[in-house]
Amino acid sequence: MEPAAEIPHDKLKTGMASKPKEPKQPMPPFKLWGPAVIVGWLIPGGGHFLLKKRIRAGLVLFSVASMFLFGLMMRGTMFQPQTGDLLTMIINCGGFLGNMANGVFYMLAMMLGYNQPDMAGHVHDYGTKFLVSAGLLNVLAMVDAYEIAIGKKS
Repeated sequence: MEPAAEIPHDKLKTGMASKPKEPKQPMPPFKLWGPAVIVGWLIPGGGHFLLKKRIRAGLVLFSVASMFLFGLMMRGTMFQPQTGDLLTMIINCGGFLGNMANGVFYMLAMMLGYNQPDMAGHVHDYGTKFLVSAGLLNVLAMVDAYEIAIGKKS
């Protein structure tokens, strides 16, 4: 019987031979991806439209607009940033950022005076979730526009 081969001490921790790490790629220039992301925030689907992805732009615009309108029709509440305990601050500031991510839809609703008080009820609660979810969907669309703009995705 042959003796077991000794494993070097640095290989015991990971259990495998470590791969050499690839050098971190530098950030692409802002002028390459900035306009698509900014227009994509202001007008949902606008970033894709700039990148000549017209069908995807239309789908994003339709999805975000319909979710936002459903939230308004259900009389959902728009979050306002509040301070206080940690949980209140996270929920209200996060919800506010989600609402602001709707871009022009949020701005129009605020300029036209939409101000629904927070009320008890299933429909109002779902409306609030629709308003925030529309903004989060737009954030995903902005990430997609960024990746298309830098050439990481087609």
